[in-house]
Amino acid sequence: MRIIDRDEVRAKLTYELCIPLVREAMIAFSKGVTRQHLRSILPLGERGVFGIMPGAMGTDGVFGAKLISVYPGNFALGIQSHQGVVVLFDGKTGEPVCIAHAGEITAIRTAAASAVATDALARPEAHRLAILGYGEQALTHARAMTRVRPISAITVWGRSRERAQAFAEKVSAELDLPVTACDGAEAAVVEADIICAVTNARTPILLGRWLKAGTHLNLVGSSGAGPVEVDNELVANSRFIADSREGVLTQGAEFLNAKAAGLVDDSHVVGEIGQVLTGNLEGRQSSEQITVYKSLGHVVQDLAAAKALYEAV
Repeated sequence: MRIIDRDEVRAKLTYELCIPLVREAMIAFSKGVTRQHLRSILPLGERGVFGIMPGAMGTDGVFGAKLISVYPGNFALGIQSHQGVVVLFDGKTGEPVCIAHAGEITAIRTAAASAVATDALARPEAHRLAILGYGEQALTHARAMTRVRPISAITVWGRSRERAQAFAEKVSAELDLPVTACDGAEAAVVEADIICAVTNARTPILLGRWLKAGTHLNLVGSSGAGPVEVDNELVANSRFIADSREGVLTQGAEFLNAKAAGLVDDSHVVGEIGQVLTGNLEGRQSSEQITVYKSLGHVVQDLAAAKALYEAV
């Protein structure tokens, strides 16, 4: 059995490799070629949660599962918040063939999926990026967005001004772009064309009235029912597209909050990004429309990434 550690994942799972992989995985998912159950989430009190995500790439394709813990407090310790493994099985023999570092795969494939959605939904001329949050997903999203749009400037906000400034300096040096740390979330997003919300917020930190017409938002931070990053107004006034419609209808916190408030019903989740990519669903309908890609993450993205790493001997 092959073991792929964090360093190998980081070195080999480039955005140039991962973005097309995830794109094809999301198309296959929306076509019904892949199979998976909704994730099972076990709360672990104040520490975090443990998730189990099984799936298969097809009848004869690889299958497996991601076993993942999410400990938000790890950030303060300099440790990845997502810890775990992706276990890959051979589709022909049923043998387990690979164990890969799930934390690193999650960090890269999540941002790659947001890049796929941004490429499909953001205005072609979009070039100003705002990032809410300064953790690991903030960094991977900054990297990924530059692969799909000509980003000319980045604004960032987080609860700690000091950490936001340190993040801004790091990203600016790496990407050779002007990156500005803002004192408030509104200041960060008010002129943005693309927003990536990647926080651990429990209550809304982004309000719909702050967004200018034509903005695209990747809504990533909340991965289960409960915590929300945006208010009901933003959800209700957007074209709302999911990675998994079934997943968002049951576990998409922002949508569920707006539904509970009576502002939207299930039809508001118009479909999946995989359907947009195949042309079966219209994505952005006008240059003035607010578009939202709600990311919960599904295991076929992880399996596709692990398979590519396993085969890259």
